Amino acid sequence: MNTKRRSRAFWKNFKFKYKLTIINENTLEEIVGIHVSKLNGLSVLLSVLVVLFLIASCIIAFTPLRNYLPGYMNSEVRNQIVENALRVDSLQQLVERQNLYIMNIQDIFSGRVQIDSVQTLDSLVTARQDTLMERTKREEEFRRQYEESEKYNLTTIASQPDVNGFIFYRPTRGMVSDHFDVEKKHFGTDIAANPNESILATMDGTIVLSTYTTETGYLIIVQHNQDFVSVYKHCGSLLKKEGDRVKGGEAIALVGNSGTLSTGPHLHFELWYKGRPINSEKYIVY
Repeated sequence: MNTKRRSRAFWKNFKFKYKLTIINENTLEEIVGIHVSKLNGLSVLLSVLVVLFLIASCIIAFTPLRNYLPGYMNSEVRNQIVENALRVDSLQQLVERQNLYIMNIQDIFSGRVQIDSVQTLDSLVTARQDTLMERTKREEEFRRQYEESEKYNLTTIASQPDVNGFIFYRPTRGMVSDHFDVEKKHFGTDIAANPNESILATMDGTIVLSTYTTETGYLIIVQHNQDFVSVYKHCGSLLKKEGDRVKGGEAIALVGNSGTLSTGPHLHFELWYKGRPINSEKYIVY
């Protein structure tokens, strides 16, 4: 009974209404009178909090402020952050290289760089004395006669094309991991490169083979007009098919690690001239 009485007294006190009155001080006239209770005040307070919560939620949901909340970052903002991080990393590497270059220049100017111990400056001067000798009159006359006789001889130039006269494109960017060796029957040059790096045609030509084998993986062969054939093995994927015409420097495949003979992401590049393999490192700077 006491508990019920206390509960009734509490709710009666909670619902009891008070009158708030505004009176004119001069005339004592009642201007505004408001009847309120503790229940009404609590209801108004809760309503205000709900409205403020809804307003804050709308602001966060429909404004860029939501990007600062965990899990609600926009994909474009995330991509920009990743790109900026990669750019900062690249700039840091560039600064390190420039600092290393400046340090090398400082060492050169300060004299801390040692002279080559294999060949000194005096030995190099001695070795070059023959090349620095003046031409004799007999040599000058022979050179003049030969140049005059061969000046209009176009058939001699065209009959035997010089291998060194052609321009070869580097097939891909990377480091040489294994060199050309006929004794080991390694007829090409292995270039370690990043996966999915572009593989370029070394010269203009036609795709004569674009296939997949168990040992060499994805394989592509290009026939060139100057009796050259270039071979690209262990590709990740092929971008050209048989019969396609390609230009020198055009992407024809991507670097990969295909085939049972592959030991990692790299390109096995072979260059053949008139049916014989040649060392491509003599003509291409990797």
